[in-house]
Amino acid sequence: MRVLQVVPALNDGGVERSSIELAKNLSSDGIENWVASNGGRLVDAIIAAGATHVTMPVGRKTPVAIWRNARRLSALIDELGIDIIHARSRVPAWAGYLAARKSQRRPIFLTTFHGVYGHGSALKRWYNSVMLRGDVVIANSEFIADHLRTVYRVEDSRIIVAPRGVDTDLFDPATVSAGDIARLRKAFHAEERPLLVYVSRLSGWKGHQVLVEALETVLDLPWKMVFAGGHDSENLRQDLAARIASGPAHDRIALAGSRDDVPALLKASDLAFSVATSPEAFGRAAIEAGAMETPVIATAHGGSLETVMHGETGWLVPPNDPKALADAIRAALGDPERARAIGRAARNHVLEHFTTGLTLAAERSAYARVLAEKGRRS
Repeated sequence: MRVLQVVPALNDGGVERSSIELAKNLSSDGIENWVASNGGRLVDAIIAAGATHVTMPVGRKTPVAIWRNARRLSALIDELGIDIIHARSRVPAWAGYLAARKSQRRPIFLTTFHGVYGHGSALKRWYNSVMLRGDVVIANSEFIADHLRTVYRVEDSRIIVAPRGVDTDLFDPATVSAGDIARLRKAFHAEERPLLVYVSRLSGWKGHQVLVEALETVLDLPWKMVFAGGHDSENLRQDLAARIASGPAHDRIALAGSRDDVPALLKASDLAFSVATSPEAFGRAAIEAGAMETPVIATAHGGSLETVMHGETGWLVPPNDPKALADAIRAALGDPERARAIGRAARNHVLEHFTTGLTLAAERSAYARVLAEKGRRS
């Protein structure tokens, strides 16, 4: 079996992390695999995982670019003898789907549905339909599986649910030393006060602005807040920076950008957030925090309803509600002992339900199924 994944680029995000995890899993089993993308900061991680990276602008959205990428992918499929082409985003999926049909090899085409795409018109639903054109579609949560059934009328028999998971070797509290924790807390001036963290790419719907508004109402409590993650656009970063600078919490909130020490940062923190204003398809932030025994406040919709048990492994609040969010922050910081117990329970919950081992087993079951149906060996 030879596998080609196609993703727009390799920067921060759940799609990228999922691609790396699958590449590592395939390579560990001696399966040759490739990832085609426009590149990015995580290309080295793909290579370290044992895959070969092919630089190709498969994320370009123009029809001409999609057709050009389809031709290039088709040639690559035949040259490498690809058996499965696995798409994780719509534009690369169109290029991959067309390439699979054009190639002599005619590989199996399948997708992972990583998000709730806009579907308000017939044109948008047609555009999204490429994600459903394989024999099976992998849903990254039960929430997405239900979305596929209700919006696109996808039969249960074609859906394989593979909830995202964490690498329990990487996200292991035991690997973070007391010295690492002290260094990080000092770097963010949180030696004597709670350190709060939101690990998320800066996007308009991720709730950063709502969280800032909530934090500005709990200034009577000691805390320091760190936003860690890249950004969709420089304008978004500048807008958030300006919003913070103009408010009363300007000296308590830091924009830390993309970081390579997320597990340690989470372990060094007292409270984490996953507060998107629109439903997360899954939401890795909650389970990554839980894996590091850091309690999390999350918004009560989308994938968070599967990953966070209110009052047991974290707190759930209504989306886009600064007051409810502030109340949860007060509850968490007001009872540190309970918060720590919730963090420990969160790790147990993650280890039982949300590990990369479970995710990859489900994804590989999709591969085995479609290969068997096509009479090919896995």
